[in-house]
Amino acid sequence: MQKSKSVSELIQHSSKTLSELRKRLDERGKLLLQVRAALPPRLVEYALSAGLQDGVLTLGTDSAAWASRLRYVAPDIIVKLRTDYDLKVERVRVRVIRSSRHPATR
Repeated sequence: MQKSKSVSELIQHSSKTLSELRKRLDERGKLLLQVRAALPPRLVEYALSAGLQDGVLTLGTDSAAWASRLRYVAPDIIVKLRTDYDLKVERVRVRVIRSSRHPATR
């Protein structure tokens, strides 16, 4: 019978996968900070997630109203991210996501 492993042992053995996930999480966190810095102050708290793939910046927010406002400033976001952070953003896509800030009601 195989001996049980502690959580720290499991983490060490699967460290490559976990480190890759951690790296991606850190990159997304950094991108979200950059996006928030590019936004007008009134919209900062409504940018909840950000991802960049193939020139498409995907932003997550928790309501259709805030999604509309973020789409309205998308051209400005692109310019700021290109000039301030040298990011290759071609377009912005905004999605409404479920947020822990406002739990869904049934």
